[in-house]
Amino acid sequence: MPIRHCIVHLIEKKPDGTPAILHARETELGNSAAMENLLADLNESYNAKQGKAWGFFHAESGAYPFSGWLKLYLEDSENFAQFSRKAVEQLKKLMEESNLSVGGHVLLAHYQQGMTDYLAIALLHHSEGVTVTEALDVEPARHLDLSQLHLAARINLSEWRNNAQSRQYISFIKGKNGKKVSEYFRDFIGCQEGVDAPGETRTLLKAFSDFVESEDLAEEQTREKTDTLIDYATSQSRIGEPMTLRELSGLIDEERPQAFYDHIRNKDYGLSPEIPADKRTLSQFRRFTGRAEGLSISFDAHLLGSKIEYDEARDQLIIRQLPTQLRDQLKRRKD
Repeated sequence: MPIRHCIVHLIEKKPDGTPAILHARETELGNSAAMENLLADLNESYNAKQGKAWGFFHAESGAYPFSGWLKLYLEDSENFAQFSRKAVEQLKKLMEESNLSVGGHVLLAHYQQGMTDYLAIALLHHSEGVTVTEALDVEPARHLDLSQLHLAARINLSEWRNNAQSRQYISFIKGKNGKKVSEYFRDFIGCQEGVDAPGETRTLLKAFSDFVESEDLAEEQTREKTDTLIDYATSQSRIGEPMTLRELSGLIDEERPQAFYDHIRNKDYGLSPEIPADKRTLSQFRRFTGRAEGLSISFDAHLLGSKIEYDEARDQLIIRQLPTQLRDQLKRRKD
């Protein structure tokens, strides 16, 4: 993961309305093993975060100047330190206006992963701990606590510059306790949501369920394809990349790599070619199966509580909206 440029500034701010104080670094940080490890750990923590949103820049304006400064830097009109100084001063200003905010170290890193350039921005905080010294004494020690990452964003610079129609080249962490907690940070980036990751993921899973049903597959084949989808989505989420429908289609059916993709297009689900996986939605998508004495039952886990209810006291399943084929068979039997 080559690091092109990296810098850290400090904003001192308490959530009591007192003015924030900026301690700006004048020069970039040099490349080092420590810096590479920090960025790798930051990416790992960021990718693991649930509840991220995906979007794109507002038009550049006085209210949203960040994209203009970023463009000047990428066009070599300003160096990285100058760009970061302007950015962190804007962040300090917005932070002062938010009584919900506390300060911290602001990391900005321009790095390359594969053939793609990214800009990572994160507000980092420390935790108190202890360490054992070389003299075997136990002493207090402060360390960056990346598990407490609440305000961070990542911009796919390559996507932004090369695909003007994209609406998902920025990802950012949404606030857990209401959008106001992270609203000022989103405004600092100048980002608007462009993709509903949970909604898109739910639609993809619905398309997959419809596809499996239309193929009339054996239970074992259905389970294998479900596992393939979940494994692919999880691996993409782990590296911070969206799912690609064509790639997913090829994994689901290697003999007919276009089958699932064509199903999505022919049925017009309205899905984007690339979908950021929502981990919470995916975690609900598993299949319950059971077979005994001539009875075989199988259904997707996300149907539990909607189309299917489980009455534990009576040991019963209540099924609503039976599949058309099954309903027709039951009607013919009754006649």
